[in-house]
Amino acid sequence: MRRSDFYYELPEELVATYPLSARSASRLLCLDPVTGAIRDRYFHELPGLLQPGDLLVFNDTRVIPARLFGKKQTGGKVEILVERITGPKNALAQLRASKPARPGTVIEMEGNARVRVVGREGDLYLLEFSIEGNLGAYLMGMGHMPLPPYIRREDGDVDRQRYQTVYARVPGAVAAPTAGLHFDDDLLGKLQQRGIGSAFLTLHVGAGTFQPVRTDKLDEHVMHHEYFEIDAEASRKIAETRAQGGRIVAVGTTVVRTLEAATGKDGVQPCSGETGLFITPGYRFRSVDALLTNFHLPESTLLMLVCAFAGHDNIMSAYQHAIAERYRFFSYGDAMFINRSQESARAA
Repeated sequence: MRRSDFYYELPEELVATYPLSARSASRLLCLDPVTGAIRDRYFHELPGLLQPGDLLVFNDTRVIPARLFGKKQTGGKVEILVERITGPKNALAQLRASKPARPGTVIEMEGNARVRVVGREGDLYLLEFSIEGNLGAYLMGMGHMPLPPYIRREDGDVDRQRYQTVYARVPGAVAAPTAGLHFDDDLLGKLQQRGIGSAFLTLHVGAGTFQPVRTDKLDEHVMHHEYFEIDAEASRKIAETRAQGGRIVAVGTTVVRTLEAATGKDGVQPCSGETGLFITPGYRFRSVDALLTNFHLPESTLLMLVCAFAGHDNIMSAYQHAIAERYRFFSYGDAMFINRSQESARAA
């Protein structure tokens, strides 16, 4: 398939630029790929869509305030988006400026701080910060929440809370695992009361999640890499759920990529490392039975993954239904609940 197979027209007014007042008040489009049936529900109805013994797998990464603003000594404005903290005072980052920054360039920052450009690593810049304390603390004090590029406004206090899941625990992401934004403590309690299990893994979502696919042939696209960890407890819960006939329900595409990257002949194993897994139609899923996910950008790798999971035609039809029914799209938007298609089922 080609990139253009994943294009759709979205009215700009359907892009959600602010969260709803209540997390679980979002709408939930339910898709059955086997029949093609679509149901319009609400996210707070999720416990009734799951069965006792099912297992929800969450990504507990925590978004860091990774966006910074400064200026060169020549006066030119610079925007820094930290992709990854690599040391107490070092980072890999994206830089936006009128001209590319050369090694040795010094950027004046807030809080009497300076940043020196050390070099390049692909599209990212190696930066060294002259600050008091460590970089994590500096970002917490001076950084801005890294809202996606399609949210064309400055971040505010609401984003410190709402562009973060209620169960976020491990700092390191520069984009939220957005399917998890719909869960609140009350809903998590109701799921537990119904006998639905939960497990946690970590994948630090990078800014590359918004990287466009620039080649029309999908096999020519180079996928970004992201760090992940799965511990023994999560591996055990997944194995027990499988053995007892329950479903593995991934909360977001980041969970899907992590589980699939960690699955071997003996199932999902405890491990850590980086994954650049690019899932497109034709992929055979081995570890996920159902998926909760938001609506994704046209021609994005995330939309391609969802099409692989539920079938291209099913998903593109569901998106047209969502547009017609005025669903809210992208990070602060509504969600989908999708069972796996027969074609994408894991090999026996």
